[in-house]
Amino acid sequence: MKKVIIIGASGSLAQYVIEAIKALEGIQLTLFVRNRRRLHKGAEQGTTVIEGDAMDFLSVRQAIDGQEIVYVNLAGNLEIMSGNIVKAMQETSVGRIIAISSIGIYETPLRPVLRPYRKLADIIEKSGLTYTILRPDWFTSDDEIDFALTKKGEPESGTAISRKSIAAFVAQIVENPDLHQNENLGISKPE
Repeated sequence: MKKVIIIGASGSLAQYVIEAIKALEGIQLTLFVRNRRRLHKGAEQGTTVIEGDAMDFLSVRQAIDGQEIVYVNLAGNLEIMSGNIVKAMQETSVGRIIAISSIGIYETPLRPVLRPYRKLADIIEKSGLTYTILRPDWFTSDDEIDFALTKKGEPESGTAISRKSIAAFVAQIVENPDLHQNENLGISKPE
């Protein structure tokens, strides 16, 4: 059984990622959330739920200990939260992280709303962990899987992307963690 934890499991994107990962074989899924009542209907079924706060290092460390893949889907003070997650992974020898950042974090000047997402990417890239950072365009709820990837340093292209597309991509990495190692990728719907 491959052990996967979703940190920030109550978000609108996480709902789709939970379903995509549940569809895989041989996964033991843990959901880390501040309040389990905020989980989407059916999310708890077949999973372990841990209530905790990503701002609290000890609760993050306890949740991550014993996992194999950490998927991060957060908003807020991402500098502190990603620092806690990285430190917890380093201390517990959990080496694989997939994290959601944002399109536009390498534009100059950097818009203030994107600064936390840039900090998250910078912290993870410098962590020594095996990472995949995703920089999605705006999310849609379209029922489609259609995405294109751009590497860091390439111009970001495409348009708003479905949550289902991002979830399908995340599930591919969970199924095969050797894919897209140490890559920072823009992900969007092809134009």
